[in-house]
Amino acid sequence: MSEPTPDAEDLRARVRTLLADHDPATTDRLEFLRARFAAGLAWVNYPEGLGGLGAPRELQGVVEAELAAAGAPDNNPRRNGIGLGMAAPTILRFGTAEQRARFLPPLWTGEEVWCQLFSEPGAGSDLAALATRAVRGDDGDWLVTGQKVWTSTAHTARWAILLARTDPDVPKHRGMTYFVCDMTAPGVEVRPLRQITGEAEFNEVFLTGVRVPDSQRLGEVGEGWKVATFTLNNERVAIGGNAMPREGGMLGRVLRTWREHPELRTPELHERLLRLWVEQEAFRLAGARLRQQLAVGSPGPEGAGMKLAFARLSQALSGLELELLGERGLRYDDWTMRRPELVDFLGREAGYRYLRAKGNSIEGGTSEILRNVIAERVLGLPSEPRVDTDIAWKDLPR
Repeated sequence: MSEPTPDAEDLRARVRTLLADHDPATTDRLEFLRARFAAGLAWVNYPEGLGGLGAPRELQGVVEAELAAAGAPDNNPRRNGIGLGMAAPTILRFGTAEQRARFLPPLWTGEEVWCQLFSEPGAGSDLAALATRAVRGDDGDWLVTGQKVWTSTAHTARWAILLARTDPDVPKHRGMTYFVCDMTAPGVEVRPLRQITGEAEFNEVFLTGVRVPDSQRLGEVGEGWKVATFTLNNERVAIGGNAMPREGGMLGRVLRTWREHPELRTPELHERLLRLWVEQEAFRLAGARLRQQLAVGSPGPEGAGMKLAFARLSQALSGLELELLGERGLRYDDWTMRRPELVDFLGREAGYRYLRAKGNSIEGGTSEILRNVIAERVLGLPSEPRVDTDIAWKDLPR
């Protein structure tokens, strides 16, 4: 007979046991995180043995609150957002038992950082047009050659989720395969890309004859688009569906400026602030509903709407903050190449936030493409005419 599904009180009891056995005040941080994973308190909704207990997803908040109150360390989720938000659920869904056991524990503890090798110079919005090739050798392993771009954290990553073309003789959506790539393997070269803020959060990655064992393939050969779609849905939820307190995020920064500087207020700015407050409250409530849906299933195209709304709100709020501050809002003195994993977006200058927010409508899927996703896959509107879906990739004009 199977064990009953843990409820909130069961999880609190498990947290108390973890804290009693591994006092955060005296236990090494990594040792504590490994113990938390082993106790099933990493992802409570994951299966037992893989950091979870098979509990409802919404009960994760119970664990986080109890551990935060005890001063326990977290796994620094901002440092490994791609691993936690995209690679982990994909490995759980499509990985073998061996892959799950190998990759999930050090991913969650942060011992191994992940990046995403999807976009290319000629295949960004149209990801299915990618040209990076993976050719299978006589030994069954794959040799990968190509170029990827806009790769966050590639310079710190140990592993990457990689989409590559394995069959150029079929239409573009059917000839791709999904892999896990070792970023330390021979033939991997990472070059930083400096952005408008002066930093280099992103990179271009060159792959030259990189050997990828077939044991690091996720899903079947030729089904990479299916696996990648699952990853992208998780990415959009990770960006746009995070829990947000009322008046939190960028809105909180704008409200602080509004309250501290009454001399900057005008009726027009007041109206804009009220309108954005209402929009963010709707965004916050929609995010709560999306997380309820996630608790009973996998992310779908609805996450595209949340990501689209997040980008628009972030840019509108950062622009309003800049106007409120007037000349002071233009100050931006730090053009150093900071380590991106240490950057505190809300703790920086208003000018930095304004510049950085411009990327929100590009990263994680451009706003233009997400509008197509919403129109076709959420609203059920007719798709735009496409003439390349039945043509072999090798015959497409480039």
